Amino acid sequence: MRLASRRTLLLVGGGAIVAAGVGAGAIEASRAPTRAMEPWSIAGSYGEIRRNALSWALLAPNPHNLQPWRAQLVGQDGVALFLDPERTLPQTDPFGRQITIGLGCFIDLMRMAAAESGFGVDLDFYPEGEAEQAPVVRAWFRPEAAQPDPLFRAAQTRRTSRAVYDPRPLPAEAVATLSGYGAVVSEPEAVANLRALAKEAWDIELATPRTWKESVDVLRFGARQIDASPDGLAVRGGFINLMAALGLVTREAQLPQGSMGWQQAMNSFNDAIASTPAFVVQVSEGNRRRDQLDAGARWLRLSLAATQLGLSLQPVSQALQEYPEMSGPYGRIHALYAEPGHTVQMLARIGFSPVVPPAPRWRLETKLVG
Repeated sequence: MRLASRRTLLLVGGGAIVAAGVGAGAIEASRAPTRAMEPWSIAGSYGEIRRNALSWALLAPNPHNLQPWRAQLVGQDGVALFLDPERTLPQTDPFGRQITIGLGCFIDLMRMAAAESGFGVDLDFYPEGEAEQAPVVRAWFRPEAAQPDPLFRAAQTRRTSRAVYDPRPLPAEAVATLSGYGAVVSEPEAVANLRALAKEAWDIELATPRTWKESVDVLRFGARQIDASPDGLAVRGGFINLMAALGLVTREAQLPQGSMGWQQAMNSFNDAIASTPAFVVQVSEGNRRRDQLDAGARWLRLSLAATQLGLSLQPVSQALQEYPEMSGPYGRIHALYAEPGHTVQMLARIGFSPVVPPAPRWRLETKLVG
C-alpha cells in the first residue's frame, strides 16, 4: 500500500526518517516476516500423520486470512475440527457462509495431505449438530490405500494474488480444465459486466463504515506486525516496514472515508479489476452448512488447478455478502448466474499475475486445543 510519497513523509516526519534510514531504519526496511512464513516451509515435517496433515491444511485459503480453525487430536487416529468463534466476519459475513467455505478448504487439504502418505480419512460432518461450540467435523485417519491427488502438488505454491494481472486472455486449454470447477467467464461483454458489478460492490463495502472497519481491523503493517500476528491482511515491503516501525502508518488512520489509506484501497482494487481478463463463478444447488463446506472443497481444487496452470486467483466476493447494503449486487449476480434457489458461493478474478509472497500463517501448535 503506497500511503504517501517519500518526499511528503520527510516533511511530515521531520528528521526521524532520515536518521533512521542511515542505520536502524535500513535494517528495519530490509526485514522479512520470517516467522510468519515458516508454516509454508515446514508443512509435512511433524513426523505423525495427523499433525502432518493438519500442518498442510493450515495453508488453505480462507476469508481475510483469519484462519478460523481449531483442531483437537482424539485418541490415536482422530481429529476434531472446530470453528474459532473469535475469527469470524460478523459485518460482511453475518451468517458465517464464507467462513464455513474456508473450513471446507481446510478439511479437503487435510484429506489430500493424508492421501499423500497413503492414509484415507473418514469424515463425520457436524456429528453433534451445528451449534457454534460443536465440532464441524470428526476425522478418522485410516492406514489404507488412498489415492494421492495430483492437485496436491500445488499446495505449497498456491497464492492469492491481488496484483494487477496481465490482460492477455486465458488459453483455451486452461478454460476447458477450469470449467470442471466452475463457470469460467471470459467473453468480453460478460467480463465487463462482472468488472462493473465487482467495483460497485467494493464501493459499497468501503462506503459502509462498519464493513470497511472489519477489514481495517485485520490489517498488519510491516514485518514486525506480521510476525507478531501472522493472520489478517498483510501489507509488507521495505517502505511499509520502516513506516510501521516509526508509527507513521496505523489502522486508525485508514478508517476515515477519503483518507490516504482508504483511497489507496479503492484505487488498488479498481486497478486490479480493470486488468482482469476473466472470472470464475461457483454455484451450489443448496446453501446448508454441508453445501458450504463442499463449496470450500471446490474452491480449494479450483485454486490448486489454476496454480498448476500458471494462473492466479483472487476472490472478489463482496457482491456475495449478505448484509442489507449489498442486496442490489447480490440480487443481480444471482439473477445472472444462479437458478432460483441456488447460491453463488464464490466469485473470483483469474489471470496471469506477477509472483506474490505467501500469506502469513500461525504455526500448528497455536491451533491445537485440548
